[in-house]
Amino acid sequence: MNDVKIINDPVFGFIKIPRGLLYNIVEHPLFQRLNRINQLGLASVVYPGARHTRFQHSLGAFHLMSEAIINLQQKGIFIFESEAEAVQAAILMHDIGHGPFSHVLEDTLIHGISHEDISLLMMEEINRSLNGQLNLAISIFKGEYPKNFLHQLISSQLDMDRLDYLRRDSFYTGVTEGNIGSARIIKMLNVIDDSLVVEQKGIYSLENYLTTRRLMYWQVYLHRTCVAYEKVLVNMLNRAKALVKQGHDVFASPALHYFLENEVDADWFNTHPETLKHYENLDDSDIWSAMKAWKYDNDKILSTLATDMLDRKIFKVEVHEEPIPQERIDELQQTIAEKMAIPLEDAHYMMSLNTIQKDMYNVEDDNIAILYKNGEIRDISEASELLNVQLLSKKIRKYYLCYQRFK
Repeated sequence: MNDVKIINDPVFGFIKIPRGLLYNIVEHPLFQRLNRINQLGLASVVYPGARHTRFQHSLGAFHLMSEAIINLQQKGIFIFESEAEAVQAAILMHDIGHGPFSHVLEDTLIHGISHEDISLLMMEEINRSLNGQLNLAISIFKGEYPKNFLHQLISSQLDMDRLDYLRRDSFYTGVTEGNIGSARIIKMLNVIDDSLVVEQKGIYSLENYLTTRRLMYWQVYLHRTCVAYEKVLVNMLNRAKALVKQGHDVFASPALHYFLENEVDADWFNTHPETLKHYENLDDSDIWSAMKAWKYDNDKILSTLATDMLDRKIFKVEVHEEPIPQERIDELQQTIAEKMAIPLEDAHYMMSLNTIQKDMYNVEDDNIAILYKNGEIRDISEASELLNVQLLSKKIRKYYLCYQRFK
């Protein structure tokens, strides 16, 4: 029997998963659930190829982590085999707590608890089923283990999570400008004083990485059409939740219904043990199947939003550089209420106002350190001759006004 499982990945080629703890994680039902959750949520509305899953991304991040460990060990950085396995386990499970459509649920069906928090709850559940074999992995994931650089490989400006998703999302969307030199960056990684650094020779790859990240955010992740489509989904779920509260009979799977009828936050998760089980049974298919029933619901708002989702009738979107005046919002709500013949107080379901801000590099938050041949260490913002780090660090704020289209 082979002691390695090989998976053929379209981005990195053959990914080798050793049998034992790491393979047991991949085989676990909670990890397999990631096959049913799209990595990029609703981005396929703009990029039809973007239908890859959290499962594929997690395997890709695991592959890069394996490469990073080998590279660091070859440079004389001492990593125990138990530590190597633990950090590989941690990166495999880093996204395990994602809900349907990735981040959408975090502000609609659940509040005040992030997917990272839920990932940790799921890790602890898997750990119990594996008799404590994940204790070290969980410690590294939480940043509690003495070797800080291991945690940085999971969560930092240069973690394996980002290196995979930028490369993978570029591949599946066809946005070729997003293709970063992940192999080159990993080769240039080193550790000084328990912190990750990048050797000077890797500076051009880093410049490309930071520029690419900025491009991918505005061209893919925050694309105006993707944002507008997502707002239809959010408003639809909020409307379904409001109707359930009013006693309206709304079709939903048991798992989805649980989150529609309860106000689930961090405290609720802690005091209602069944919540995690319902969350684990929730994936993209629950929402899509509910939509198909909601399209014919007798509530005009819910049926319109479900039809919008299924038939790709995306909210019209305006992107403004300045805050949108209240008069414009009031006028829009009035127009929607009249055209749809719905109460004015319900018109907000047919529109969305969002402030979107993204800074690509924050020197104070988490710097990228460059190691020179003479042992000197400088931040990329000082070391780079090409990068306009002031521009990259600039907090870009845009105001998105999305609303129902009318013929």
